Amino acid sequence: MADAVASTPLHRARVAAESVVDPELPMLTLADLGVLREVRVAEDGSVEVAITPTYSGCPAMATMRDDLVRALHRAGFPGARVRVALHPAWTTDWITPRGRAALSGAGISPPGPAPRRDAPVALDLLAPRRRVHCPRCGSADTELTSEFGSTACKALYRCRACLEPFDHVKEI
Repeated sequence: MADAVASTPLHRARVAAESVVDPELPMLTLADLGVLREVRVAEDGSVEVAITPTYSGCPAMATMRDDLVRALHRAGFPGARVRVALHPAWTTDWITPRGRAALSGAGISPPGPAPRRDAPVALDLLAPRRRVHCPRCGSADTELTSEFGSTACKALYRCRACLEPFDHVKEI
């Protein structure tokens, strides 16, 4: 039975799509990042994949799309399409435990729980207070160096215990 499932077009398409890595965080697959939302195979055999951007205007979306189309083409789906799904909005809570471990293993502090918002978001010009642990030594004695890290979705911190700088994925 497992061989029958493994040979279905949907399974092959899903495996191909789940193998694609994020262009900005290459230690994560799009599935572990929570960006890969859906893989569908139509009756005519065409494949459609849905992805959700991590934030509005994410510059990596075109690369994600192109990488998905290439992976699906290699898996035998030449007419694969990628659509953008904006609802529900992506949240860092969608990063899998395996993805969080991969971030930490790469020296990037994974996000904590995303803030819950039941009302409009108040405009605050200060950096949000976060409880960030050093991915190298585990210390909570860290300080924000810059709200803007190597990519827009990360902030730069420094550990006061081991003195190492590190990126932190911002909670969204």
